[in-house]
Amino acid sequence: MSDLAPLVIPRGFRFGATKAGVKASGRADFSLIVADQPASAAAAFTSNRVIAAPLIVDKAHLKATGGKVRVVAINAGNANCATGQVGLDAARATCEAAAKVFGCKQEEVFPSSTGVIGVPLPAYKLIDALPGLAAHIGAEHDLFQEVAQAILTTDTVEKTAFARIDGGLEGREIRIAAFGKGSGMIHPQLVPHATMLVYIMTDAAIEPAVLQEYLNASIERSFNRISVDGDTSTNDTVLLLASGASGVKVDAGNEAFAAALNQVCVSLAKQVVSDGEGLTHVVELRIKGAASDADALRAAKAIAHSPLVKTAWAGCDPNWGRLAAAIGYSGAEVDPEKFEIRFGELPICIDGGRSPQYDEAAAHKYLEQREFTITIDLHVGDGSCVFWTTDLTTEYIHINADYST
Repeated sequence: MSDLAPLVIPRGFRFGATKAGVKASGRADFSLIVADQPASAAAAFTSNRVIAAPLIVDKAHLKATGGKVRVVAINAGNANCATGQVGLDAARATCEAAAKVFGCKQEEVFPSSTGVIGVPLPAYKLIDALPGLAAHIGAEHDLFQEVAQAILTTDTVEKTAFARIDGGLEGREIRIAAFGKGSGMIHPQLVPHATMLVYIMTDAAIEPAVLQEYLNASIERSFNRISVDGDTSTNDTVLLLASGASGVKVDAGNEAFAAALNQVCVSLAKQVVSDGEGLTHVVELRIKGAASDADALRAAKAIAHSPLVKTAWAGCDPNWGRLAAAIGYSGAEVDPEKFEIRFGELPICIDGGRSPQYDEAAAHKYLEQREFTITIDLHVGDGSCVFWTTDLTTEYIHINADYST
């Protein structure tokens, strides 16, 4: 398995991006992923109860087709959310137009949107751009990268990840490639369990129900373990497509495929956090010794979402009392005389109190790194989790105070 990958674009897919005029910046804002044949599909969507129009359409289309997708149509610059019937009409009109261009069923089109909420989507711009875009799609790596760039909003860099697996049949390999976006409004809570959108393609042959099992498992180890600001978007979507073009069939329980998919998802999740709006620090929280894995996650989220903790990180302030307070109100089982905190290898807190080896200057210096690790051992059980998050800076405030204007 490898993520060396400009050479591992999965077979059976084509890509393209163009300027449709949705983004005020005038940059590319409309993209397509086109499967040569209807691909098996698995998806997970936001748990936010205010849900964008394209996600409503996506769920209906996946149900109607039994989990098959031919065309993914992605626009940036407008979330097409909180726009009522007008928003649904816009998403459906885009699907209808794409179906005519590519000769497929309307239900085989999967729309996605990201951008400002509450503004009607000018679907006519996407529809007008479709024929020209369709004439210039291809399987080349450059076109894949153009799509990865065109879906961005407040992101500063595109986010991609790749893997390949020995298919075991006459030297055939399975390829996985993915791109995503997300920088702010990041605390994905994807079911079944600025917006995060992730698109993963593989050329393995996998039935939709099995594909969904693989996706659900990978999401729990990756996208549901990150947070920038604690806000769950209305548009969060992860889509996994399998074209079957490699000729290698993957059934349930294939450890090599599961490991490769996990590698891709974790890589993208960490890239999203690393591009968090206005960040100066990326933090890996390692929670162990919890009563359960669920309790470990409760503690991690309480820390990751605390403005007091996040602003302390922004100032490189080793104020570990804020961590202790967040653990205490997290809802996780905590014995106040047992928990332990370390910054990297530095002992900070032991048995619920300041460590005798605590060195404030060393702790401050450790927190000056762009990336650092905080380990918390609750000493009440065997539960654990790893969670990635960021600090909270004045630059984050500037970005989001001016976002829609």
